Amino acid sequence: MNANDTMFVRIACRVQETPDIISIELCSENGEMLPSFEAGAHIDIHVAPDVIRQYSLCNPPSETHRYVVGVLRDPASRGGSVAIHESFPEGAVVEISTPRNHFPLLPGTGSILIAGGIGVTPILCMAEALQAEGRDFAMHYCARSKDRAAFLGRIQQSSFASRVALHYDDGEPQQKLDLDAVFSKALNEEIYVCGPSGFIDWVCSSAERAGIEKHRIRFEYFNAKPVDTSNDQAFRVQVASTGQVFEIPSDQSITSVLCAAGVDIYTSCEEGTCGTCVTRILEGVPDHRDVFLTDDEHSAGDVFTPCCSRAKSNLLVLDL
Repeated sequence: MNANDTMFVRIACRVQETPDIISIELCSENGEMLPSFEAGAHIDIHVAPDVIRQYSLCNPPSETHRYVVGVLRDPASRGGSVAIHESFPEGAVVEISTPRNHFPLLPGTGSILIAGGIGVTPILCMAEALQAEGRDFAMHYCARSKDRAAFLGRIQQSSFASRVALHYDDGEPQQKLDLDAVFSKALNEEIYVCGPSGFIDWVCSSAERAGIEKHRIRFEYFNAKPVDTSNDQAFRVQVASTGQVFEIPSDQSITSVLCAAGVDIYTSCEEGTCGTCVTRILEGVPDHRDVFLTDDEHSAGDVFTPCCSRAKSNLLVLDL
C-alpha cells in the first residue's frame, strides 16, 4: 500500500474522554492486522464526500490490531470534527488512509515532549514508543483544566507516568509550564511540540530565546495560522507536462481551479497542515501560507502547498 491507499475499518469503541474530546478505536472489518505505523503518524479519515481530515494515531506503535485517534469537537472547524462527534457511532464503517508520518521521532537522542490540548495525541504515541525503547524523555502536557485533559487516566496508569508533568491553565501558578526553566536545563535533547498554532509559536519563541537551535525543535500544527487575504491578487499557473495555463482568481485556491479543469492534485487538509499536496515549482516565486514546510524549505522556494499557498510572481510553473 502507498500513502494514498485507503481501506475500510470499523469503529470498535468510542469513549468520551472530556466534554469536547472523544477517542475512537478503529479495527479492520475482518479482524486482520492493520498496516504498521511509527510514533507521530496520522491517518486521513473520510468524514463525508469530499471531506477528508487528518488525525494523529495515539495508541502504542506496537499495536497493529487497532488505530486510536482523539477528536476535538471544534464548532469553528470546517465540519470534520463536528460530523465525527455527531455521526460516527460504534459499529460504523469508515474509510481511512494508510498511516503516514511527517512528524517522526529521531533515533538515539533524548527528547522533551510538549503537548497543548488535543496536541497530546501524537505526543502520547511518542511517549509510548520512547518508553518501549528504553529511551530518555520528559513529557509536559498543558490543558485548560483537569477535566479537559484527554487520556489523563491512561497517562497516570502508564509505566512512564513519572516522566509526565501536567499543567492546567486554571491551576496554581507553581504548576504552570515554565518553559524558561525547562529549556535552561536542556542539553542536546530534541524538542517535539504539538498543539494549537499559538501554543507552538510560544514554545518555539521560548526555545529560541533560550538559545536552542531551530533544528532541534520539531512540531506539528493541528490548524492553520490566520492569513490576511484582503490584498490577494489573481495570478497564473502553468502545468509543465501539458503547457496549459490557468488563471487563479483572488478568491480561489490553485487546487480548486486545477481540479475543476481535470488536473488532479491529491489534497486532504486543504489548509497547509498535512503536506499531502506538496508540489514542486519549476519557475516562479511562491507565497507560502502553510505550516507544514520548514523555514529552509520556504526559503528555497522549490516546493509549496497549492491547497492554500499562492504566488508572488505573475506565473508559477508546476511540475505536474
